[in-house]
Amino acid sequence: MNSKKNGAPILLQMGIYSAILFVSNIISSLFPASTPVPTPVIGLIILYSLLTFKIIKIEWVESLGAFLISIIGFLFVPSGISLAANLDIMKTAGVQLVLVVFFSTIILLVVTAYTTRFFIFLHTRQERTKQRRVLTKKIYTEKAQLTNGDDRHDNVY
Repeated sequence: MNSKKNGAPILLQMGIYSAILFVSNIISSLFPASTPVPTPVIGLIILYSLLTFKIIKIEWVESLGAFLISIIGFLFVPSGISLAANLDIMKTAGVQLVLVVFFSTIILLVVTAYTTRFFIFLHTRQERTKQRRVLTKKIYTEKAQLTNGDDRHDNVY
């Protein structure tokens, strides 16, 4: 007995990713030239939103996503070749680029950590609220059962 859910066909998964990239490309072109937002970033936000609001099930995009992650090193080869072809930029502004990459990475990690911490806090607060409601409901149910629904008498329990 296989308890694993079957994913969507690969062509459907490609279609979902393609549609998301198409929409994110349109949205990206609407941004002003002074503040460009990369199409893949918008696509990730759209995909995350669709998965979070359960418009798209994870099973529909999981296997293609896992495949793309497995070949991510190969996908960065063109970037490495482009960097190697433009070594004169690294000679003139190499230290500045390294510093920008270093500090932006530190800022990214800190912002990600505090954002995650905030969402964990919200989640635990929501769970505590649910537990309080269940406990309160249980107490009132037990009290109603003990008094047979008659609260006219101020019984001390």
